Amino acid sequence: MAQKRTVHDAFSEEEIDEEASKRFAPKQRISDSPGAHPGTGITTNKNNDEGKFKLMPPSRESKPSSVEFQKPYQLISFSYTPERRLVFDDSALRYWVEPPRHADLGHRFSHWIRRPEERGRIDSLLEAISQPRCEEARKKQGLVVCWRGVLCKILVAPYEEQDSWDLNVMLINDILYFEEHVSDERLREKEDMNPRQREQTYYGYSFESWCTAERPRQPGETPRWGGDVDTNVQWCSVVKGKLGTHRLLIGGEVDCVRDTYTGQPDTFVELKTSISIRHGNLNDELRFEKKLLKFYFQSFLLGVPEIVVGFRNPRGQLQTLQPFKTLQIPRMVRGKQGEWNPNVCLSWGQSFITKVKQWMEDADNVKTGTTHVGRLRFSPRAGVHFRLLNDLEKEEVQNGDDREGFLPRWYMNDGVGSSS
Repeated sequence: MAQKRTVHDAFSEEEIDEEASKRFAPKQRISDSPGAHPGTGITTNKNNDEGKFKLMPPSRESKPSSVEFQKPYQLISFSYTPERRLVFDDSALRYWVEPPRHADLGHRFSHWIRRPEERGRIDSLLEAISQPRCEEARKKQGLVVCWRGVLCKILVAPYEEQDSWDLNVMLINDILYFEEHVSDERLREKEDMNPRQREQTYYGYSFESWCTAERPRQPGETPRWGGDVDTNVQWCSVVKGKLGTHRLLIGGEVDCVRDTYTGQPDTFVELKTSISIRHGNLNDELRFEKKLLKFYFQSFLLGVPEIVVGFRNPRGQLQTLQPFKTLQIPRMVRGKQGEWNPNVCLSWGQSFITKVKQWMEDADNVKTGTTHVGRLRFSPRAGVHFRLLNDLEKEEVQNGDDREGFLPRWYMNDGVGSSS
């Protein structure tokens, strides 16, 4: 059985025991009545005229209910090849190695093999959980299936000040599926980023190449370039976990492992870059403290215990390295100007999933025999709006592919999503 940990451990003044398990009572299910829900700081609103439903994240000052979070347990891993073919092996697995001092993060920028921007389809994750070794986990009641990045967007919403997002949602056989909705216009914007944005994006990939190798580096080996950047190649992990009453099956890319791959996330390492913090510059410190929220949840959700941040100058030259233990990050920002509370995010996430599932169940009860697709739109300070898509909008989601909603037809026909 997977061990359990809670964010509360990250606030302890004692040394964090990452293998400790502690259970909190799950949060109360939120109701349909408008106004604030006791203990959550969350408000809901139903507008019958427009057929829209609204959910507001809690205020940052709210006192969240404690929720259980089960330590992620890896079920399966897979690789993408340079031809972008999915294979169920660890051929794309990389090992952490120390980068050279003052590495040039713009090195071989012109040789970048850049994968075109695409819709964040859930297909590869569905193919992974359809494998026999995931059978027991996918037959559990009350599953949530999505990519790690989607769940991260949901959880950090109470602190999001800039980025909006759209998600599509389906409920099939008591399994809730989320997929990011990216319009054709948004895809073009991402594809046509200006040269400076493209270069800064490359810095992160270059840092990964400087810091990883196909095997652990032996003592005395000279640090060297790990190979030209090819964003088609990825190594991904699929884990099971639990947020409150909701069982999770989520997948995400893993940058590398430290020393040994154990088959579980305990040696995973997440790599990040950030502009160097100028001494005594409070604005720089504040920006980094806010960045740490997303760094934290991206790693926390997959059970990644370590994050290594490469601080660079504006010219893309690596200045310093700083490792962070994931579970200690919340304590680092406590009492700071950019403080955030992960329990606010987890309590909100439990309530969000509960409410969205309730909305989808209500739609099924009103009109049976129809595959409903919901659209969730979040904007900072405006909250989350939910509505059901019409037939024309469903066709847009399918984008000419053989799908039912956003789920591929082969997955629906195989019945692997069934909870029975």
